[in-house]
Amino acid sequence: MKITRLPLGALSTNCYIVSNGESVLVVDPSAEANVITGKLKDIGLPVDGILLTHTHYDHFGALDEVQEFTDAEVYMSDIETDWLTDTSKNGSIRFTEEITSSVSPNILKEGPAAVGAFKFDVIHTPGHSPGSLSYKFEDFVISGDVLFNKGVGRTDLYGGSTPELMHSIREKLYKLAPETTVYAGHNVPTTIGDEKENNPYVR
Repeated sequence: MKITRLPLGALSTNCYIVSNGESVLVVDPSAEANVITGKLKDIGLPVDGILLTHTHYDHFGALDEVQEFTDAEVYMSDIETDWLTDTSKNGSIRFTEEITSSVSPNILKEGPAAVGAFKFDVIHTPGHSPGSLSYKFEDFVISGDVLFNKGVGRTDLYGGSTPELMHSIREKLYKLAPETTVYAGHNVPTTIGDEKENNPYVR
């Protein structure tokens, strides 16, 4: 598969476009909808779905515009569906202007999943937020704001928990094969093996 990483918005939040050569998934349409839709036009493939790792405002700021452009279904955890409209939970009222979404999402549960032509595993990885989901494809995982290149997600926002975050990383993400590429919500990609050896927060 081909992964396109688009760091967007004030926080350079990564939006990912995952392509199998015939169709694509959009993961976390973070901001700058015109950039995302422009890239989708360049790629020129149908969009099978839009996945959200979690619903902090910087991960879905462009959701409505991208959903309208693609007419694709949206998928996320049921734990955070109300965050799409609750600006105190999604953090936007604290850090920027109020950001909400009017989409009606489909629910993903932990375990095997299929969206269009894509098959992947849904891993519930709470800690940064209670409904955080990581998406494991064949040789890579999109981890949202759980595990970063030499970093981890913050836990001081609504619903955050440091013990849950550590458990999610140690008992779920670190159980993946060392060569698994990690595409996080911010910063550049890394691997599970590199983080197990060198991440200063979780050894």
